[in-house]
Amino acid sequence: MDDDLRARLEFEARRKSVGAGYILWFLLGFLGAHRFYLGKTGSGIVQLLMCLSIIGIIPLAFWWIADAFLIPGMAREENLKAIKQLASSGTGGANTRPHRIEQKRAIDPRVEEIREMRRR
Repeated sequence: MDDDLRARLEFEARRKSVGAGYILWFLLGFLGAHRFYLGKTGSGIVQLLMCLSIIGIIPLAFWWIADAFLIPGMAREENLKAIKQLASSGTGGANTRPHRIEQKRAIDPRVEEIREMRRR
C-alpha cells in the first residue's frame, strides 16, 4: 500500500467531524458527550458531574451555549493532533525509502502536512 494512501486512510479513521460534534452537542450536550467525542475528556467529566447536581445546571446551561461556538475549534485541534501523531509515528517508512525525483502532489492539503512533518 502506498504511504500516501495509508496516511490518508489513517487520518480519515481518526478525523473528528464538526457535524457529529454538533449533533452530540444538541442531543446530549448537558452530559458532555460532544466533549468526550472531541477529545476533551476532563471537561466532559466535569459537565457530566455538573449535570447530576441541581446547582450545576445553571452554569452548565451557559457552558452549553458557549460550546456551540467552540466545537469547530475543538474538532480542528483534535484533527491537527491526529496529523502530528501520524507524522511522528512514521507510518510507512517515508524516511527509509529513497526520495523520488518527482512526487505527485496530494489532492488533500492535510496529506501534504503529514508529508512535510515526516521530512523534518
